[in-house]
Amino acid sequence: MSMKIEKSPLTVVGSTEYVGIFDYKDIPAKIDTGADSSSVWASNITMRDDGTLVFTLFGEKSPYYDGRQIETTKYLARVVRSSHGDRQIRYLINLPLTIKGKQFNTSFTLANRVRNKFPILIGRKTLEGNFLVDVSRSAIARQQPSRSTHLNQELRQNPSSFHKKYIKQGSKEVYL
Repeated sequence: MSMKIEKSPLTVVGSTEYVGIFDYKDIPAKIDTGADSSSVWASNITMRDDGTLVFTLFGEKSPYYDGRQIETTKYLARVVRSSHGDRQIRYLINLPLTIKGKQFNTSFTLANRVRNKFPILIGRKTLEGNFLVDVSRSAIARQQPSRSTHLNQELRQNPSSFHKKYIKQGSKEVYL
């Protein structure tokens, strides 16, 4: 019995890609099939008295930040649950996006992504019907965390002390 495998008409993307958003080019993005929606790093988010939403893409610590303000009256509010289970109310806007040469408008929530490695996260709703994700591919080389080596050395030296210091914190989360 032989099976015929048809080639997918969808564009294949990796777990990370360089994308264009608005008129910004070559912005690193994380492709996240576990996320429902897409989000973009936004800062200086304010609302004018007339209902105009004003924000800046990226933040001052980002190499992509240029301080330009974007204004829109076309937005919604959305409750978003983070991967940690926290719920936030975020603004939802449409922006032009380019991935692998495909240009289209898609919805983004405005989020503070200063603590994230990638200023843009592309979720399932953006990917569906447009892209096929191959997680073995990545446009952006990922650095191995150096902290893991140090942690494992500390673990080997004194497992009990390690456990008390990092693991047995009750419900308190330990940030490294």
